[in-house]
Amino acid sequence: MSNHAQIGVTGLAVMGRNLARNFARNGYTVAVHNRTASKTRELVEEFGDEGEFVPAETAKEFVAALERPRRLVIMVKAGEPTDAVIEEFAPLLEPGDMIIDGGNAHFADTRRRERELRGQGIHFVGTGISGGEEGALHGPSIMPGGSVESYDSLGPMLEKISAKADDGAPCVTHVGPDGAGHFVKMVHNGIEYADMQLIGEAYQLLRDVAGYSPAEIADIFRTWNQGRLDSYLIEITAEVLSHVDAETGEPFVDVVVDQAEQKGTGRWTVQIALDLGVPVSGIAEAVFARSLSGHAALREASRDLAGPKPTPLSKEEAAAFADKVEQALYASKIVSYTQGFHEIAAGSAEYDWDIDLGEIAAIWRGGCIIRAAFLDRIRAAYDARPDLPSLLSDETFAREIADAQDDWREVLVAATRQGVPAPGFSAALAYYDALRADRLPAALTQGQRDYFGAHTYRRVDKEGSFHTLWGGGREEVSA
Repeated sequence: MSNHAQIGVTGLAVMGRNLARNFARNGYTVAVHNRTASKTRELVEEFGDEGEFVPAETAKEFVAALERPRRLVIMVKAGEPTDAVIEEFAPLLEPGDMIIDGGNAHFADTRRRERELRGQGIHFVGTGISGGEEGALHGPSIMPGGSVESYDSLGPMLEKISAKADDGAPCVTHVGPDGAGHFVKMVHNGIEYADMQLIGEAYQLLRDVAGYSPAEIADIFRTWNQGRLDSYLIEITAEVLSHVDAETGEPFVDVVVDQAEQKGTGRWTVQIALDLGVPVSGIAEAVFARSLSGHAALREASRDLAGPKPTPLSKEEAAAFADKVEQALYASKIVSYTQGFHEIAAGSAEYDWDIDLGEIAAIWRGGCIIRAAFLDRIRAAYDARPDLPSLLSDETFAREIADAQDDWREVLVAATRQGVPAPGFSAALAYYDALRADRLPAALTQGQRDYFGAHTYRRVDKEGSFHTLWGGGREEVSA
């Protein structure tokens, strides 16, 4: 078998198959391989007219088909399956070759794999890919980590197959060393969780407080999508809400079981944020909301808990309330992105990745699930001030949230009075208020910790750490 394939893809489930097709459609010769050889044959038979594929039934044939330096893309399940594929292929590779993991791997696994393969002279490129199966085929947002040398070889190919932003820029950048790419993809998914939860809360408020039908709410979302909330998730929300179930004639959203599933990346985002000491309360509430929705027995046992009696709104009141929900949704979304970018900055500092936050905003403008119009402004904010401590420190975003805050608060008052859960909106506002507060109850917390555990505290009027002798005469001593 001649070694003329410029890139290879092993693992031909939907994402892997579509990514291979994307490379082929863009003029690359693609070696394809799958553990089940029939999938390889099916791909070539069905899509062989889209470009040049080189099918391989064995690992040796697959590697032999690749030109040097070999670029081998793994598209299998994260965890042990990925390790198994690496163990199969790494012995067949040579120094300078690269393995690209396009799955949703945990970044710590990616760091381990990169370190181990680096010792063999093989480049391991942990690569976040966002956009689902359609993105994989037509152009995803791509977040590769790994060495600079590997990006020099691989980058032009990724840039060609990636999504393009409205200004034509490819939605891919070299994120940083070792696990940086998968870390950023993890946080992307965490923001995605929060974004979806906030949209869900907006829907429920419009339905349960304002009294709108799913079809009417779809129209509201379509209107919002023409303004500052313009985004992929808002767009598809309108499509889902306007869809009618063919079998029952009921709104589609009413025939779907209200138990949300998750694959783990949102949970990882929260776990790692805790390790880094970064508050991502909005993302955490989104993860917990999905978890709560899945506890069917607990929810059933709680149906008879007391709650307020809903008060219907007039048509005029409902329209005014919908405008306030738009304000609350926009402000809460900005907080979610603020928390996500804070976590990326903290991870970058912890692992010496030197991630450019403006570049991350830029590559999320197309292809990915959280693509949104305001990412242009987030990029501009970080380009203008690379050391920006928070998106809320940006003058434009701060002004918009200041303008939105009264309506934001009124929406939460209405949600509380009507008994509609809005944990995402609430967490976002609490985060905003905590940041702007002159004093937080953490001073009392430190006093309590010192009382029961002699954990010490610092004072506002002088340097050093101190402890009060609570069990004695309550004298203060230096610690």
